[in-house]
Amino acid sequence: MARLADYFVLVAFGPHPRGSGEGQGQILQRFPEKDWEDNPFPQGIELFCQPSGWQLCPERNPPTFFVAVLTDINSERHYCACLTFWEPVEPTQEGPCARDAAAREEEADEGGSGALSPSAPGPPDQLFAPKTLVLVSRLDHVEVFRNSLGLIYTIHVEGLNVGLENVVGNLLTCLIPLAGGSQRTISLGAGDRQVIQTPLTDSLPISRCSVALLFRQLGITNVLSLFCAALTEHKVLFLSRSYQRLSDACRGLLALLFPLRYSFTYVPILPAQLLEVLSTPTPFIIGVNAAFQAEAQELLDVIVADLDGGTVTVPECVHIPPLPEPLQSQTHSILSMVLDPELELADLAFPPPTMSISSLKMQDKELRAVFLRLFAQLLQGYRWCLHMVRIHPEPVIRFHKAAFLGQRGLVEDDFLMKVLEGMAFAGFVSERGVPYRPTDLFDELVAHEVARMRADENHPQRVLRHVKELAEQLYKNENPYPAVAMHKVQRPGEASHLRRAPRPFPRLDEGMVQWIVDQAAAKMQGAPPAVKAEKRTTVPSGPPMTAIVERSGGLHGNSARRLEVVRNCISYVFEGKMLEAKKLLPAVLRALKGRAARRCLAQELHLHVQQNRAVLDHQQFDFVVRMMNCCLQDCTSLDEHGIAAALLPLVTAFCRKLSPGVTQFAYSCVQEHVVWSTPQFWEAMFYGDVQTHIRALYLEPAEDQDPFSVCGGSLGRGMGRPGSRSPVPLRQVGEAPLQGDERSALDVASEQRRLWPTLSREKQQELVQKEESTVFSQAIHYANRMSYLLLPLDSSKSRLLRERAGLGELESASNSLVTNSMAGSVAESYDTESGFEDAEAGDVAGAVVRFINRFVDKVCTESGVTSDHLKGLHVMVPDIVQMHIETLEAVHRESKRLPPIQKPKLLRPRLLPGEECVLDGLRVYLLPDGREEGAGGPGGGPALLPAEGAVFLTTYRVIFTGMPTDPLVGEQVVVRSFPVAALTKEKRISVQTPVDQLLQDGLQLRSCTFQLLKMAFDEEVGSDSAELFRKQLHKLRYPPDIRGTFALTLGSAHTPGRPPRATKDKGPSFRTLSRNLVKNAKKTIGRQYVTRKKYNPPSWEHRGQPSPEDQEDEISVSEELEPSTLTPSSALKPSDRMTMSSLVERACCRDYQRLGLGTLSSSLSRAKSEPFRISPVNRMYAICRSYPGLLIVPQSIQDNALQRVSRCYRQNRFPVVCWRSGRSKAVLLRSGGLHGKGVVGLFKAQNAPSPGQSQADSSSLEQEKYLQAVVSSMPRYADASGRNTLSGFSSAHMGSHGKWGSVRASGRSGGLSTDVGSRLAGVGPPQANGAPPDPGFLRPQRAALYIIGDKAQLKGVRPDPLQQWELVPIEVFEARQVKASFKKLLKACVPGCPATEPGPASFLRSLEDSEWLIQIHKLLQVSVLVVELLDSGSSVLVSLEDGWDITTQVVSLVQLLSDPFYRTLEGFRLLVEKEWLSFGHRFSHRGAHTLAGQSSGFTPVFLQFLDCVHQIHLQFPMEFEFSPFYLKFLGYHHVSRRFRTFLLDSDYERIELGLLYEEKGERRAPQACRSVWEYVERLSKRTPVFYNYMYAPEDAEVLRPYSNVSNLKVWDFYTEETLAEGPPYDWELAQGPPEPPEEERPDGGAPQSRRRVVWPCYDSRPRAQPDAISRLLEEMQRLETELGRPPERWKDAWDRVKAAQRLEGRPDGRGTPSSLLVSSVPHHRRSLGVYLQEGPVGSTLSLSLDSDQSSGSTASSSRQAARRSTSTLYSQFQTAESENRSYEGTLYKKGAFMKPWKARWFVLDKTKHQLRYYDHRVDTECKGVIDLAEVEAVAPGAPTMGAPKTVDEKAFFDVKTTRRVYNFCAQDVPSAQQWVDQIQSCLSDA
Repeated sequence: MARLADYFVLVAFGPHPRGSGEGQGQILQRFPEKDWEDNPFPQGIELFCQPSGWQLCPERNPPTFFVAVLTDINSERHYCACLTFWEPVEPTQEGPCARDAAAREEEADEGGSGALSPSAPGPPDQLFAPKTLVLVSRLDHVEVFRNSLGLIYTIHVEGLNVGLENVVGNLLTCLIPLAGGSQRTISLGAGDRQVIQTPLTDSLPISRCSVALLFRQLGITNVLSLFCAALTEHKVLFLSRSYQRLSDACRGLLALLFPLRYSFTYVPILPAQLLEVLSTPTPFIIGVNAAFQAEAQELLDVIVADLDGGTVTVPECVHIPPLPEPLQSQTHSILSMVLDPELELADLAFPPPTMSISSLKMQDKELRAVFLRLFAQLLQGYRWCLHMVRIHPEPVIRFHKAAFLGQRGLVEDDFLMKVLEGMAFAGFVSERGVPYRPTDLFDELVAHEVARMRADENHPQRVLRHVKELAEQLYKNENPYPAVAMHKVQRPGEASHLRRAPRPFPRLDEGMVQWIVDQAAAKMQGAPPAVKAEKRTTVPSGPPMTAIVERSGGLHGNSARRLEVVRNCISYVFEGKMLEAKKLLPAVLRALKGRAARRCLAQELHLHVQQNRAVLDHQQFDFVVRMMNCCLQDCTSLDEHGIAAALLPLVTAFCRKLSPGVTQFAYSCVQEHVVWSTPQFWEAMFYGDVQTHIRALYLEPAEDQDPFSVCGGSLGRGMGRPGSRSPVPLRQVGEAPLQGDERSALDVASEQRRLWPTLSREKQQELVQKEESTVFSQAIHYANRMSYLLLPLDSSKSRLLRERAGLGELESASNSLVTNSMAGSVAESYDTESGFEDAEAGDVAGAVVRFINRFVDKVCTESGVTSDHLKGLHVMVPDIVQMHIETLEAVHRESKRLPPIQKPKLLRPRLLPGEECVLDGLRVYLLPDGREEGAGGPGGGPALLPAEGAVFLTTYRVIFTGMPTDPLVGEQVVVRSFPVAALTKEKRISVQTPVDQLLQDGLQLRSCTFQLLKMAFDEEVGSDSAELFRKQLHKLRYPPDIRGTFALTLGSAHTPGRPPRATKDKGPSFRTLSRNLVKNAKKTIGRQYVTRKKYNPPSWEHRGQPSPEDQEDEISVSEELEPSTLTPSSALKPSDRMTMSSLVERACCRDYQRLGLGTLSSSLSRAKSEPFRISPVNRMYAICRSYPGLLIVPQSIQDNALQRVSRCYRQNRFPVVCWRSGRSKAVLLRSGGLHGKGVVGLFKAQNAPSPGQSQADSSSLEQEKYLQAVVSSMPRYADASGRNTLSGFSSAHMGSHGKWGSVRASGRSGGLSTDVGSRLAGVGPPQANGAPPDPGFLRPQRAALYIIGDKAQLKGVRPDPLQQWELVPIEVFEARQVKASFKKLLKACVPGCPATEPGPASFLRSLEDSEWLIQIHKLLQVSVLVVELLDSGSSVLVSLEDGWDITTQVVSLVQLLSDPFYRTLEGFRLLVEKEWLSFGHRFSHRGAHTLAGQSSGFTPVFLQFLDCVHQIHLQFPMEFEFSPFYLKFLGYHHVSRRFRTFLLDSDYERIELGLLYEEKGERRAPQACRSVWEYVERLSKRTPVFYNYMYAPEDAEVLRPYSNVSNLKVWDFYTEETLAEGPPYDWELAQGPPEPPEEERPDGGAPQSRRRVVWPCYDSRPRAQPDAISRLLEEMQRLETELGRPPERWKDAWDRVKAAQRLEGRPDGRGTPSSLLVSSVPHHRRSLGVYLQEGPVGSTLSLSLDSDQSSGSTASSSRQAARRSTSTLYSQFQTAESENRSYEGTLYKKGAFMKPWKARWFVLDKTKHQLRYYDHRVDTECKGVIDLAEVEAVAPGAPTMGAPKTVDEKAFFDVKTTRRVYNFCAQDVPSAQQWVDQIQSCLSDA
């Protein structure tokens, strides 16, 4: 029972003490006068009676009523019901408020004379003062208060005959029940009757209509915002002009928050004087009169709800988290159904006639029911996350917030997180967590209705029905008795307040009221307390929680297969099957991203601990730790899924023995996780374990099957999980118990609380002590555990756990595989940074002690441990930590001695013969480099990268071999390599390793063969090893001397750095010859080398460190050359003769002879008919070092004049002929650019004795003479008519710059414009696609010679007076532009890091930026222009830059386009040898082969030429004998330095080093291929890889390719790669092992399918899917081998097929020309001689030089031809035509004694009287000879051992000679007979 009213107060208006305009309230009387003991009188009532301030009014207002709420210091709410009425001001009262003092006095005089009659109205300026009756109560019965105060006022106004003292006394003594749904009728003794109903349960709030009103005023969205704001502790302010509305709105909002109680400032009506309360920092719900709106707007962080305007204003700085979806939208839709039921029917065609609309009170309950359901859904299962920390003397309960959020899947949810952290929820836990208490509607709902709510989710009508049911219950709670007897309370009459009151409100008799109160108190004392016993029960826990939304785990869904993998891996680890475990480990690490797999791991490990398998060997330990680390890596600091909690007992259980007495536990290797440094985690763990032990304390031993529940602080105990009733300790918090009869800790606690009152005092004390000691022992246990996980293994390093905000920055998890011991590394890898405040660097122990002490303080205070015990703990903690540090020292010491961890075995790369490892494998990870295919890009396929393996450095290559880290790819070997020489850029990078995500140092190596190695070094690779690798790589890449390159060190006679061995030969060897040559060259170096030119190659001995003496030697030769050195003397010295013969053997000379470009005779009398001659003037490389020894010059020019001509040109590269058109006889010349005239003049003037000017002029004249000689040597122009110029062009074709106009290109680098070709051809612009103009339009008025030169250089050339030559100035790009462009091309093709926007667009953009294709376009354009000119009969001199880069490119392309010979394999080789090697393209300089060239960088001029050839090949695929692979092969090997072919810068340098002419015959050492051509030749015999099957040339075809950029394609050499074996250009390495044929599978099983998956960028597609012809040729070879025949060479088979096809196609003439094989393919020319006869020149050339070969026939015996470097590419075609083969075929021959039978190719030669045999039919080397002169008899033979089985016995025959008997066997009897007949006839002929 409780008093209805505590105090009755009368408050009146009084003047303000400081005399301001406002008055203030004064308490006139209060009853009772002394405070109740249990309830002191609340202060400040007078402020709340008039919240807007006490003011006088000019007119009488009607009485007002509202209820203010005051909250006292104990958070008790006092309801102040205020009824205010107005009374006329008495003169004394009026003082301070009159308008002015004088008027006031007058009034007083007048009013004082006589009393006014009661009925007369007051004077017009009468003022009224407010007076308030206040009822103070702790109960909230608003209507009763309104009626009671109204009654008192009525008695006063109406003057009823009732004593006010009695009424007030009765009011103060009226007792009513608090709750229980009883009904009470009261009367205040004035003939009144009121019925009071108490609610059924006290805990449910009473809202009347306030919630419904709130929704009406503000709307659904606004109320939901306010609801969330109040729950998440924001400040809410209501504004209204009505006080009653304010208190209703506040009451409504509080009712919505049930079952949470609002525990912050709550003032429904705030008085004006207290407005500064609004700027308090704490949250609040406050109501303020709308008059003060302006003040409210200044507040920045307050949410303002304007009830009158219906708006809610949320400031910008405030974020109100919304309800989690789908609850937000569900709640919204249900609310709209409740508030506006017609919404559902608004669209119906036939709406029902009437809608039963709920009453306002009912609607109010329905709205509350919606929110009640919402809370039940939000907090469902909360009881499973309660920890019972103490049961006696009072329950102490903690809520496991992280587990709750994790189970609900709401860790990310801002709203729930804030609610659970809020004060309201803390109150909810302490109030509702109690296991034994009265229950209410919410408890029922959350325990029993959850399933129903889930089921109803998608059925709005069912939801509505549920809401209505709940609303009924809420309504019934407020109004338990529907048939309420009518209230009977007198009310004042209408407008009674306007009548003049008889008198002011009287002063009541205090004594009388007090007497009534005392009477009642005395009566109460005698009566027994009518306490209705509360019905207390065990609170139901309800079903275990589920996630609010079943979010699918996406990739890591809980698939049974994943869990199976985890279980298998663990069982393999414990069974010691390490290989199996290793295979599964990557899959397990991936599966452990999923929650289920992590829990499964914890459970599995737990079972092994229970089976006493916790002591592991090193490998097992590594695996277990690695898996644990992976689990913990994804744990947030909250550990919301209890994974860290489940692993905590395990990390202190698993261990390994390091040495006797030293054991390392797993905890020392899993410390690097943020969760261990989170106090909340430790608290939750602690409370969970305490709960388990407290539960065990009260369970009967029989019930308790949990082996871990025995109390104690030892390791591994306390593994039961919070809230679990099950002995399976690893059950989640919040999971259901396994069997129904097990009792949870809450059930046990509830039972104990029920029994508590019945226990004796001693028993109670005993239980309290037991519980306390349980908590205490757990605290000690946890102090130990925390020290295990917080103290690093190596405490000297002072590394402490770092508490960081986000998990994202957490470096990785796995310390397990760090260095030789998992533990040893933990400390080194992290910096000293502490997760504890105020921890000094050196004081690890101190920091840990502080952390543990803070923890111990908190949990022990909360769990009620006595202060003595707590002090004891504080003393123990430092000792625990110190002991642990000492143990760790031993562990750390021992762990350092562990052998290194077994890593995957390194795969050794396959090496070439002669290739040696320089640095053995360094463990690295190969990372993806931006090429998408390798990482499983758009083409699909597996993610081959990142791969784990090792990088090897050999003398020739950098090689990575390894396996993909992605376990799904399988065990594919990944190889990426490139030649060391191709390295263009090396940079250090810092990258994350793909497996452990540790930041490691790495290297990025980029090569010009378009390979990129982006590597991260493994942790075990020290920085010194990485540095050594870089240094060695650098050393190999840039050797100080060219002798250090792989091609020269490989199998060489001398080791690099030592002088070559002296060869003691009778005749001069080529080496000595080379040296003589160089000496002579030095003597004869002329003036031209004195100039300071760009390029001055130092001599070989001093390359790398040019000494001053050496320099002097080259520069100080100042005397003029003797004429004899320049004229070809007939008396050549023998060494010179040898030189000459070698020179003649060079490629250029062979080519000149083919072209009929002149003879070289030893006599002085030259054949004058020849326009050109071969001049040996440069044989000693005296005139121009970078030119070949023999040059083609006009017949009329003397050798000594050449010396002078050469001075005009850069690098002395004067114009020489390099090709002649067979048709038009026009010649192509090449030279360096011209010297600027000024420069020449200047330097002549300085050095020469003669006056400079004339000297320069003489040079220019010589130059003009020379050009004139060239012109006149051309047959058509010999008459020198002088009219053949371009002057006939119409002016339309002339540009603005003189005759040629500007020949700029549209490209960015400037260059040749598209219309040059057309101007030259005399036609309009070329066709749109860049096709050349039609040659039919060519006009005759041409110059005889066009000089194509650089604009800048041609200024020095005088125009020809007779206009026989014309200058074509073009703008060309320089070598540095090629270099820059190539760099960008490399970046485009191999980006180095993944593109920001994947897809082709970014590649094409960067390709365009590189301008590579624009340069290709210009080269092709200039070349086509030159081809046009030559084809029309004009000669062309290409004179660009120094004459060795772009000149070479253009000249080579022109020859390739004009002459079909260069499009054959042999021709292309000749072209490269002649134009690139002999004419001195600087391969070493452009390829930066040595240290000296390092700064200049790599400039791929030759590669650019090959790219141009590739473009032409694409457009004319049938015109080339070689395949595109041949071009790629050359592109790769011209930079690889594997062969000597592309080393050095000129023939001169090659001779100097002794490379050019290898020794012949017996002197030649057997060795690896030194020449790339030799290699190509050998390889071509074996495989058609370089051959183009589509080769079907049209005779004398001049190619004119399209050159526009749109017609060019990116060469796949730049983009393709084969990760299975590395680049396919080292053929020995590229051939993988052959696949076993179908029948004989190694496993002996049934034949499997031969299908193969070909992966992009992994497999070599040409090998996986060879083209049809290669396939057929392979098949033929295989079948021949099976049949026991010597297989035929592929080329012979191919030629035979083609010949047969041609014959078939002839007779009827129907062979379609498009058919590849039928087209008129000229049969392959067999040898050089044949070529010369078929060439365009009619005569065969006579080489009448003294030489070591016969001077007559060029087609001399093929054996010599094969030896010579001139041998043609397919030497297998030279099947010795010069021999006489009378009869030939295959025979089996029995070897000598004990040797097997072998099939050989036998040739019977009747001319020489021999029987010769060869290995194969196409073999040129004879294996043996039987001289028929020695044969005595030929007789039938018999099969001996090992003879072929399938052959008939009669096929055997013997040949008996004087020396031995030869046993033969033919393939069948007839052929045996034939052989015998042939041999017999041969013998008889003899």
